[in-house]
Amino acid sequence: MEETTKIIQDYYNATVAEEWNRIDGKPEFLLTCRMLDRYIKPGQKVLDIGGGPGRYALYLAGKGCDVTLFDLSPENTKFAALQAREQSLSLQTITGDACYADKLTHEKYDHILLMGPMYHLLEETMRIEAVNAALNLLKPGGIIYVSFLSIFAGMIYYMKQEPNFAIDPEGDEYIKHLVAGKNYSGDAFTKAFFIDIKAVLPFMSQFPLEKMHYFGQEGITGPAERNILAHGPDVLKIWLDISEKLWEREEFLSHSEHLMYVGRKNT
Repeated sequence: MEETTKIIQDYYNATVAEEWNRIDGKPEFLLTCRMLDRYIKPGQKVLDIGGGPGRYALYLAGKGCDVTLFDLSPENTKFAALQAREQSLSLQTITGDACYADKLTHEKYDHILLMGPMYHLLEETMRIEAVNAALNLLKPGGIIYVSFLSIFAGMIYYMKQEPNFAIDPEGDEYIKHLVAGKNYSGDAFTKAFFIDIKAVLPFMSQFPLEKMHYFGQEGITGPAERNILAHGPDVLKIWLDISEKLWEREEFLSHSEHLMYVGRKNT
């Protein structure tokens, strides 16, 4: 497991700028912020576990929240701290493994974002550890936001970015798992975990949480994102508004690469 963790850490240390720019102005970021804005208020304490170079952490700090960014990559936390200084924002940073987050900070938070670790923890026991560590830091009645990579995300990527990519459906392990309706853990852009859409709620049901939302973070825009963005902000807003009306509909979840569970910790 340590070797896998090092592979993932090295990947993100080397791709800070790419990750910072990846969601800038994109439906994934804009729609997720709409959900966060429903519940996270100025002055509240927020822990962003696995928040990368800090897009969400800095957004929430800009709203007046007391934000701590926790990430596996020291290059990400260094970058986020620099961005905070340049924007005159207050941001605390911690570098560490999400599975041990409750060993590295003992604060209690109103909201916790767990939006990166579940993409890369290949074993279910590790994913359980990460959620439990986050819940140990969440106040009773607080809200957790947990993101997963959908099993269909790879297909959306191929359709958007590499439609001519030479896939061998019979020999590709990811395709085999997709067709069989199974989760996939293994090689992708780095070591990654892709979850079957129907597996998210059963996984999250084992924790002391009241489900509030389960939605697609790109809404229905996933496969057509590049075309929508090319038509400018007015057209993008229309599609974001439509997506917000449909993003929890089970039949449309496969249109998103990222799936988010929002739950309130039992009191």
